[in-house]
Amino acid sequence: MFKDFTSYLQDNNVLTALYYYFLDLPLVIEVACVFILVALSATLLAYGSILVRRYRGYRQDKKETDLLPVIDQLLTEHVVLNEGLADNVPIDDIELPIEKFRTKTLRNPANRQLLIDRIVNYKKSFAGSIGDLLRRLYLELELDKVSFRKMKSVKWNRKVQGMIELTDMDMSISDVNILPLTNSKNRELRAEARNAYIKLSKNEPFKFFDVVTEPLLMWDQIELFKTITTTEEIAIPKFARWVTYSPNKSIVSFCLKLIVHYNQQDAAHAVIKLLDNKDHNLRADAINCLGKLRCEEAEPHLVEIYYSQPLNCQLEILKAIGRMDTGNQIQFLRHEFLHSSDFDIRKNAAKSLIKTRATPKSLVDELIETGTAENKLILRHCMNPLIKF
Repeated sequence: MFKDFTSYLQDNNVLTALYYYFLDLPLVIEVACVFILVALSATLLAYGSILVRRYRGYRQDKKETDLLPVIDQLLTEHVVLNEGLADNVPIDDIELPIEKFRTKTLRNPANRQLLIDRIVNYKKSFAGSIGDLLRRLYLELELDKVSFRKMKSVKWNRKVQGMIELTDMDMSISDVNILPLTNSKNRELRAEARNAYIKLSKNEPFKFFDVVTEPLLMWDQIELFKTITTTEEIAIPKFARWVTYSPNKSIVSFCLKLIVHYNQQDAAHAVIKLLDNKDHNLRADAINCLGKLRCEEAEPHLVEIYYSQPLNCQLEILKAIGRMDTGNQIQFLRHEFLHSSDFDIRKNAAKSLIKTRATPKSLVDELIETGTAENKLILRHCMNPLIKF
């Protein structure tokens, strides 16, 4: 029989009465009350956290709204529109009112970060003498030291932020500080360190290829390729070195793409050796590379190994023969087009037949006249000049 709650209040205060009343409840109700209390506490905590974050965000946005025009005014007046630039005064001799950038407001860490962000943003927008003057301002305000301290942070996102700032401001970073980060387990940190190393290293921008153990993901390769091909005055090495010696298959595959981009014909012998590699994906990449290099000496070997290869390698061999355009494998291509049961093989054999300039027009006409409806469609599709390999 449950006691009424008022009976507990006769000799106890409210909290004690609640406690004894709770102990006399059935176990199921006690458990339900605990779960309700936990749920209410979690809800209140979540709403409290959201409100605090929104309030902080509101204050930060308001601060940026008030401060950014001030920073922009300083940078525009004393850097972008500096009279010394108009008079062609050497960058090192231009007077900068550094004290105006060292106000009490801008010494605040959060506000100083806003200043760094704006200088970096202006540096991206302005090249030449304005960019050089922005870099000098960054150095004289000792903001580079702030960015270097971020690189030593235990937080990976702070390291990434520091590297981005130093890279955008063309600051040099020693190999000791950046090379270990190119092999970090954190993907974003690893990718940013590799991009920074390529941009900032003056002597061996590809040295990290020797120490990379983690695979280069496709997105990493796209980002690296963009960095390599757009960085000015970068020292391009012989990529055959890594094709021959690197144990990292993704590095080898990436170097094959770079060999094609820079048309390194002397790398062909190293690439041909990859045709004996056990990894069929790497063999396919090597065949693709040989085709784009138009390495005619490899063509007989490609035809010789064709029937022992998986489908992806066979397709790359057919494409490579079309790119080499020697005219020596017309009958081989004709045979594959007529007798293969695989649609992709017939399509690529037809592409290479059409692409090969030595292919007689009479042969193509014959194939169209005597072919099946599907083969006729494939040939007409491949004869479209807009269709590329």
